[in-house]
Amino acid sequence: MSEPVEQARTVLTTAPADLLLSRIRALLDQEYGIADVELLQVDYRLAALLPLTSGEAVSEPGHPAWRCFDHQSPVYVDSTAYLPVSMRGERRGVLRVHPVTNEGLLADLAEIGTALAHELTAVDAGTDVYRTARRARRLTLAAEMQWELLPGRSRIRPSFSLAGQLEPAYAVRGDSFDWSDDGDRVWTATINGMGAGVAASMLTTLATCALRNARRAGISLADQAALADQAIYALHRGEQYLATLLLEVDLHSGLLTAVDAGSPRLVLLRDGEVSVQPLEAQFPLGMFEGSHYREQHIQLQPADRLFMISDGVLDATGQDVRYGESALDRMLRRTAPMSPLDAVRSLLGDLRAFVAGDLTDDAVVVCLDWYGPQP
Repeated sequence: MSEPVEQARTVLTTAPADLLLSRIRALLDQEYGIADVELLQVDYRLAALLPLTSGEAVSEPGHPAWRCFDHQSPVYVDSTAYLPVSMRGERRGVLRVHPVTNEGLLADLAEIGTALAHELTAVDAGTDVYRTARRARRLTLAAEMQWELLPGRSRIRPSFSLAGQLEPAYAVRGDSFDWSDDGDRVWTATINGMGAGVAASMLTTLATCALRNARRAGISLADQAALADQAIYALHRGEQYLATLLLEVDLHSGLLTAVDAGSPRLVLLRDGEVSVQPLEAQFPLGMFEGSHYREQHIQLQPADRLFMISDGVLDATGQDVRYGESALDRMLRRTAPMSPLDAVRSLLGDLRAFVAGDLTDDAVVVCLDWYGPQP
């Protein structure tokens, strides 16, 4: 590792939370004569790269910044370098630096971009600077609550890759997703919310926290569902409930365990063919007192892709035709060569085009690629 990269790591770890970019700018100017440094963060909708300090937002497809973001590799154009700002598969944006007179510097600059991503993640909970700059417009209170719940938007490990997205991003109410992995298993929860506004977000928050609490107790997937069901029923007595799809993948075998609690749809893309996975429909969480849940098992194969899709996608209507009936399968097939995050973004972009505008109902899509058992 070069000395400037080591210096950048030191500068970032010692900088105040709000001054990460300015300290990196000063270092790059000193070491390389690079004075123009800007952080372009991807917005909540995955539709624009927004500058932290100055300049115009980047929204047009094909722009070098988007090519860098999409392909996750440096792009060098007219003495300007665009560098991925990502860590563990979580894409935060792009670092734009100019002038770069020596293309041989890209490797070092890319490492600095990665170091910046780690520090942005580390300081995010303690400052609003970076979250505020990621917004193309104001979030509703309900959306603010939902985004605070999320574990991230993408994750990569040797055995799997995972991504999810909420829509409409700036006004989402009750739909959500969650995930976690411990090196042996990965868990996902896809939630189809109930109600509207803050009340819907509060219900989803309760369900998410109850599921996390049960998962962290080390109990089975069915028991996780049962404990979350009890927590919601105890508060709402069946007047409010949540449709939820819980999945657990054994990273050593590829065995998928599923609990369908009135759930979003589970779709498998295998060898170019799309198939809805037949799961036993069970009661939504919180609908009845003392519900018991049963697990089902599916053996995944390397190169399988799973989509977890909420009703807001399936039931969206354009010209009196439901998206889930007419366009969904076609779009799922088209995503085959894309990464999970790009697949999710493309699917929701196609959905917005289908309805000719913003969605009127919440929608959530989660995509998981299974590469095969890890060593």
